[in-house]
Amino acid sequence: MDTIWLTGAEWLAVLRIGLGLWWLESWRHKDKKGWFERGTGIAWAADVAAKHKWNAVRSGFDTVIAPRPKTMAYVVVYAELALGLGLIAGFLSPIALIGGLLLNLLYLLLMIHDWAEQGQNAMMALISLVALFAMSWQSWSLDNAMGLFL
Repeated sequence: MDTIWLTGAEWLAVLRIGLGLWWLESWRHKDKKGWFERGTGIAWAADVAAKHKWNAVRSGFDTVIAPRPKTMAYVVVYAELALGLGLIAGFLSPIALIGGLLLNLLYLLLMIHDWAEQGQNAMMALISLVALFAMSWQSWSLDNAMGLFL
């Protein structure tokens, strides 16, 4: 593949790192005190789920998230941090890309009615797919340095 300035593998690494920076920004701008102490993030999601047009989303939220709001707040916030750091460093990249894709799909499903959110989640999911199937950890990654996922 002919490219300008970088190799194809390096451009894919740029895409992976950019996605990692996007996840890191998602983590950085969250009001952690609100999420952990006041439960604002899960309360907001509960309100969205309660009004969701699909019963499966409402019942899934009530079954999985609602019984353990504090735990799920930590899971969401620290998953975004782990995804960001993992993708930037290129550590366990395929796992991070699959995890991020699943998280984006969950966000996409929950926010099916909010088109502003959908654009971000759709783009992040698309980048995850491209970075995963193009094996974006072949350059500039700890995975490559350690010989993982060859």
